[in-house]
Amino acid sequence: MANLKEISRKIKSVKNTQKTTKAMKLVSSAKLRRTEQLSKRAKNYALKINEVLGEIALRVAKTQGNENISRVFMANENPKTVDIVVVSADKGLCGGFNMSTIKLVNKMIAEYKSKGTNVRLRIAGRKAIDFYSFQGFELTQKEIGLSSAPDYDRASDFIGEAIKDFNNLVTDKVVLVYNGFVNMLTQERKVVELLPIGLDSAPAVDSESMLDIEPDDDTEVLNELTEKYLNFNMYYALIDSLAAEHSARMQAMEAATSNASSRVKSLTVEFNKARQAAITTELIEIISGMEALK
Repeated sequence: MANLKEISRKIKSVKNTQKTTKAMKLVSSAKLRRTEQLSKRAKNYALKINEVLGEIALRVAKTQGNENISRVFMANENPKTVDIVVVSADKGLCGGFNMSTIKLVNKMIAEYKSKGTNVRLRIAGRKAIDFYSFQGFELTQKEIGLSSAPDYDRASDFIGEAIKDFNNLVTDKVVLVYNGFVNMLTQERKVVELLPIGLDSAPAVDSESMLDIEPDDDTEVLNELTEKYLNFNMYYALIDSLAAEHSARMQAMEAATSNASSRVKSLTVEFNKARQAAITTELIEIISGMEALK
């Protein structure tokens, strides 16, 4: 009977776990719907900023010459120091979501170091911070609580440190790495070269469609747009990553619930077999006792 009690205890424990994972899946599903809507709106805004920024930058390059264009738009094929800005989750229980990003960052670090490039890490998200801190990697900047609750002002302050070092010639490139949302079942690792901003990737713009801005104001408008572009891309990455995190956690909890269901079934079969064996043993003992009394 002790064996039956142990199996019964396991069944109860697994069922409780199943209730928890099912509830977590529902919570992640609700959060995903809200975050997905926010992500779609933010994406449209980000694309528009990128389009206008490219248009103004090309205009400045044409009117003032490439030699006068800001360092922000000058490609650097051989950077001496690179800032990798990493976005990870603050919480776990989302499958391989965080490790997928970390593996990509590790690969990038190895590639840059093989070229003699110094790599610095700026991380938003407890999981990546804990990983690299445990590995003994000195972090240039770390922020906990930002990836789980994206805020535009905090995102601007966070990426502002990397922008400041780039403008002060401390670094030569700023790369943003995160796991983005594709759909309910898929996440996609994304690498965005924030700085320098490549004009080659800017959309082609006809002279007739140029914005109606005075030439003297081009540089000022460009600087303001550049700041908004960098700040909002950081903010959008946080939102996109959060949507992907909820999606990954929803899948992980669904898999855990399914596994718990399978485990309950196998334990139930084991319980029934053990109970049947116990009943059979008792019957044999009773029959043996009656035979002994004859």
